Amino acid sequence: MEHRREATPPDAHPQVSSIAQARFDAFATEFGDQYPAVIRLWRTSWPQFVPFLDYDHEVRKVLYTTNIIESLNARFRQAARRRGHFPTEQAAMKVLYLVVQQKCRGGGSITGRVYGWAEALNALVLAYGDRITI
Repeated sequence: MEHRREATPPDAHPQVSSIAQARFDAFATEFGDQYPAVIRLWRTSWPQFVPFLDYDHEVRKVLYTTNIIESLNARFRQAARRRGHFPTEQAAMKVLYLVVQQKCRGGGSITGRVYGWAEALNALVLAYGDRITI
């Protein structure tokens, strides 16, 4: 028996950004006197944060779990710093390849596994199908 999750139209659920705004207002009312700097910081950053909420849940989950990318970039920088210089571009690519192939502590891959990537990719294709080719 095959189970398929139907895509829900955008107007089927209330806007996540309006719910977030209501919850933030409640938080600001309760803790505004105790943490005024935090409330001010969130109020000034709100216009940059709200577009993030317009993405589907699956896409948001992949976006806020970018630690994998940051970890890989840190390992690339560390390897390049240790080596110092590269005689050719191919030598640099080989070092970066070896960094990716190297096992992490605990035996896992550096890039790890991105859980929910298939769902996020499906949501991205639905939203930006004209820009994504699979």
